[in-house]
Amino acid sequence: MTTVTETGAAYGAVEHTAVHFDDLDAMGILHNSRYAVLVERAVSQWWTDRGVSFTGGRPTTPDAFNAVREYAIIFHRPVASVGDIAVHFWLDRLGSSSASYGFRVTSLDGEVVYAEGRRVNIRLDPATMRPVPWTDHARTLATALIR
Repeated sequence: MTTVTETGAAYGAVEHTAVHFDDLDAMGILHNSRYAVLVERAVSQWWTDRGVSFTGGRPTTPDAFNAVREYAIIFHRPVASVGDIAVHFWLDRLGSSSASYGFRVTSLDGEVVYAEGRRVNIRLDPATMRPVPWTDHARTLATALIR
């Protein structure tokens, strides 16, 4: 039996984010590069709501200092208007210093899948810029996203 979370997804999280007029290309569809921005905004908002972000140019927790190592996307249908859309994301794997996300960019009701993909984030030490393990606090928060 599949259980549905408070966001309507059976696993992970769903954040709504806006598509603005300047996100569209000359053909009037969402420019391919903007999908990464929408996913970034959705994932960042989820973590920010849990206290993992940047304030005054400084990370609020050590886990906020991380970078995208890998990003892949498959486009299914164009987004051809402005307004809110949904980004459904989850963790397929939480490694020692890496987090492998899956994501889908969808209509608000989740019925239309515009694109799907994956991204991998690596937690970094700010002094060395080398990978370091996630904290226990981040691991506890991340359990809500694991598929």
